[in-house]
Amino acid sequence: MSNVSDPVQTFRSEARDLFEQLETTLLDIESDPGNKDLIDCAFRALHTIKGSGAMFGFDAASAFAHHLENAFDQVRKGQAPATRELVEVALAARDHIRLLIESPEEASDSNGEAILRQLAAVMGGGGGAAKSPGHAAPPSQAPESKRATYRIHFKLARDAMTAGCNPLLLLREMRDLGECTVLTITDDIPPLSEMEPGGCYAAWECVLTTEHPRSAIDDVFLFVIDDMELKVEEIEPEVKLLGEILVEHQVLTPDSVERAVGAQPRLGGLLVQEGLATPDKVHGALAEQRHLRGEAEKQARKEDAGIRVQAERLDELMDQVGELVIAQARLRQLANNGTDLHLKSLVEEIERLSSQLRDTTMGIRMVPIGSLFSRFRRLVRDLSRELGKDIQLTTAGEETELDKTVIERLHDPLVHLIRNSLDHGIEGPQDREAKGRPRQGTIHLSAVHSGAQVLISIRDDGRGIDPVKVRAKAEENGLIQPGADLTDSELFQLIFLPGFSTAAHITNVSGRGVGMDVVKRAIDALRGSIDVTSTLGVGTTITLRLPLTLAIIDGLLVRVGDGRYVIPLSAVEENVELPPEADTRSTGRDFLDIRDEVVPFLRLRSLFHATVPPDPYQKVVIVSAGEGRVGLAVDQIIGDHQTVIKSLSKLHAEVQTFSGATILGDGTVALILDVPRLIDLGQAQEAHHRAS
Repeated sequence: MSNVSDPVQTFRSEARDLFEQLETTLLDIESDPGNKDLIDCAFRALHTIKGSGAMFGFDAASAFAHHLENAFDQVRKGQAPATRELVEVALAARDHIRLLIESPEEASDSNGEAILRQLAAVMGGGGGAAKSPGHAAPPSQAPESKRATYRIHFKLARDAMTAGCNPLLLLREMRDLGECTVLTITDDIPPLSEMEPGGCYAAWECVLTTEHPRSAIDDVFLFVIDDMELKVEEIEPEVKLLGEILVEHQVLTPDSVERAVGAQPRLGGLLVQEGLATPDKVHGALAEQRHLRGEAEKQARKEDAGIRVQAERLDELMDQVGELVIAQARLRQLANNGTDLHLKSLVEEIERLSSQLRDTTMGIRMVPIGSLFSRFRRLVRDLSRELGKDIQLTTAGEETELDKTVIERLHDPLVHLIRNSLDHGIEGPQDREAKGRPRQGTIHLSAVHSGAQVLISIRDDGRGIDPVKVRAKAEENGLIQPGADLTDSELFQLIFLPGFSTAAHITNVSGRGVGMDVVKRAIDALRGSIDVTSTLGVGTTITLRLPLTLAIIDGLLVRVGDGRYVIPLSAVEENVELPPEADTRSTGRDFLDIRDEVVPFLRLRSLFHATVPPDPYQKVVIVSAGEGRVGLAVDQIIGDHQTVIKSLSKLHAEVQTFSGATILGDGTVALILDVPRLIDLGQAQEAHHRAS
């Protein structure tokens, strides 16, 4: 398999980032239409999509993007307003362009033509974008022009022409802006025998006098700006000395000028001698010249340190680090069985290095969750309009980082939860107003780190969940016994059961009882849990508790009978010894009194049907379970263990007590306990025991 990446796939990957940026910018423009920076950002994204698409053969996408680019060019020039209607058609156009690039065979020509007709209608009514690009705005709307002179130095990347850039077109665009004097710099052109075919070796110096704004010059180089040298400075149209101009144009260096006039007093000395400048002024000008030259060199050398890496390579790296951690554990066990101090010292060093490598690799895989949150703005906007509701989405904690695999698998569950809040949770504007509440509802997405977990909350200010209705529906479906003693929190967990729905009407969004059970399965597969709190008339909050990573975790290695198990360390709060009186008790519910707090505990020996005799002094691992605490009684606590998670086979897919397995240093396998499901199993067995 070749390691050379497909340039078209690379373009598509970069285009996805541009499409996400464009969508976010358009949604921001809708709420802040007068923000010039947002308009410029949308224009630049469209300009890049158009140019890149043409370079890689996506002519239809490039041509379509050109129409939208022209519209935003009119907006940024003040010839048309940024209306909600423009944002609406721009979002539809963005979707069509993305389809032309990612799945051109699925793109509909009729749909594209309809979008362009809508764009023409919107811009025609807005004052100018539907006209020809050269049509001027009315004098009252046109911004005042300012005539200015700029010195422009630019040098393209060596492979610019090979990549499809034509310097003559850039110079022609420069000349179209005003009066332009062009000088070609040929100093870096090598002998013919050393030239690469297609290589671009020349640089250009331009002096441009124009009434266009400074941004028009940047637009000329917008598509190639990342891979070129560009320096633009505004200068006063004044007469300068020949030596000064030659130095500024980099035709000569200050040293060569000084040597040329070496038989005469220096230029600065002549100025001082003639009384045209004081020594301090001359020295200050020279210092400024050195500073500006140094700053320009720094800017020219400045490069983006980020690189794009294929996700498959990160997955391979994580797998290899996992194997290294397993090998390191085996090496540590071998060293512990021996007496060689040098070997033990080396093992400690390898353990430290492998731990650092693990943390670094996991850090590379971490992605800010804001990249996921931003995708839901469009969802909330479109669905709230479909449902006839006024709902805004707010976010917090976008900088919170999570493993990229977790983020990828979290998208669909969050979509279901947000859609559920939109349809079930938040009332229509009239209903909210009748209750004395604001017409506009709010869905708030937030993320925060909590130890080795990330808590993601979806909070709405809607009607809330009625526990009476939930109980009635659950009893009607036979999910619980009539009159069962359940808390509101336990009742709310019933909404995640398959087929459960309290919606009175079926809509395009929800009401069929499909979705929330999918959320539960997806979060369980991520080794996470879901908490639900709700207050009638106030709103509902759903909190997802997720591990930072799915690859390597810190665990507590324990022994139950003759089997060894791993408890995720993020769930462990403390370890205590099982009191003799609790150890001998064999019937009834098991409790511990820990610092005047009653904590129930489960006997893992009973759950796992251990046959070997128990240890005389058993231990209890106290773990967090939602808002409470539960103890897990084990025979022995072996110690902490870096756990490389291996998935269970399909044959064990129905085993609910374990979330995976890991390989120990001696080559044997230890199962990783799924703490929430283990507690559910223990409670179910206890309820069955009480009923019998």
